Amino acid sequence: MTEADFDPERILGALAAAEVRYVLIGGMAAILHGDAGVTIDLDVAPAFDPDNLERLAAALRSLGARVRAEGSPEGVPFDCSGAFLRNLGRDAVLNLTTQAGDIDVVFTPTGTQGFRDLKRDAISIDAGGITILVASLADIIRSKAAADREKDRLAVPRLRALLERTVVR
Repeated sequence: MTEADFDPERILGALAAAEVRYVLIGGMAAILHGDAGVTIDLDVAPAFDPDNLERLAAALRSLGARVRAEGSPEGVPFDCSGAFLRNLGRDAVLNLTTQAGDIDVVFTPTGTQGFRDLKRDAISIDAGGITILVASLADIIRSKAAADREKDRLAVPRLRALLERTVVR
């Protein structure tokens, strides 16, 4: 999978077709808020109830999802089922590659309490005819600051400046 193969609309379309409840987080969510950053994957925080996990598994299967693994460009097969996702637990992060690009499934993003927490302040955005919930810019900043990875430390000041410019005074 290369950058040129990244098709976020196809991934979002598969999630919508399966009626998966999730909040878009991470770099793509920040870009939808106006950030100038670049990303070549999608990050989602799905609801963790059994029915939603079944729908998520169906969407991932429709995309040919496989676990991303170093040294395996096509990814590694896994039991893409609701039961498997439930057994991972709420603290799991599942890094996947699909026929439409990479997707990270993060049940409880660092610094948050997961879907319900993020949904509270999320905004709805129409993306190519698909309505998606996007984490608020403040929640994106909160999660990136808590994660404290180098790439997040670089992004947080830029995102805080963006938030300052967009806050209605």
